[in-house]
Amino acid sequence: MTTLVDRILAALRANHDTLAALVPTLSDEQLKGRSGAAEWTVAQALSHLGSGAEISRKPIAVAAGEHVDAEDNQSIWARWNASSPADQAAGFVKHNAAYLDTVAGLSAEQRDRQIDTGILPQPVPLAVALGLRLNEVANHAWDVRVGADASATVEPDSAELLIELFGGPLAFLLGFSGKPDQLEQEVRLAIPGGGIEITDAVTVADAVDDPTATFEGPAEAVVRLLNGRLGAGHAAGVSVTGNVTLDELRKVFPGY
Repeated sequence: MTTLVDRILAALRANHDTLAALVPTLSDEQLKGRSGAAEWTVAQALSHLGSGAEISRKPIAVAAGEHVDAEDNQSIWARWNASSPADQAAGFVKHNAAYLDTVAGLSAEQRDRQIDTGILPQPVPLAVALGLRLNEVANHAWDVRVGADASATVEPDSAELLIELFGGPLAFLLGFSGKPDQLEQEVRLAIPGGGIEITDAVTVADAVDDPTATFEGPAEAVVRLLNGRLGAGHAAGVSVTGNVTLDELRKVFPGY
């Protein structure tokens, strides 16, 4: 039986394999070029993913019973920021592979342990910790790939899974990232395979009753919208009809 953890791990692995194959082909100029994240180069996006893998691996390694040397996040980020673009890229591949191997090596009993992510007020199930990582990886992987290929999209299976997760264990994230006060009207937006309701809060659901608007486009574009990555230059084939515009939705989801 495939569990939610297994599905998330498979999606994380797919994103890793794609980036691990891409990294050796990137020139120094491409690594120093602009990524999909407005303030980061491609190498800096990879550095963010690599340092995130190093930090995120620690609580999972603890759940596996491994002794983990203490190092504060600021020191880790400083070390990565001081690295060359080429080392940042190679470091991502190394540390993200180690993260995935640690997760894959967990026993059934260890998978049931709560994970102290260090960023949430209390420990969470492994699926939540992995879901947070998938949201980060899938979107920043797009940041990296779109720096080399303007037509890049979020990995399709990851996109569909993330929409499911936003409607379940990752719903709390929308309380931080969504800005429903940017709209004067309530919106019930039909999206591929579900819907987004924007009232005094933002929620993702399997469906919405009596949609007031419709999002036309692939699931990966919905994920990029939710994460502030559906700018005018990367919205080909996407349209919104009804009582809200795409520009208005961008204000609700400014990204992070």
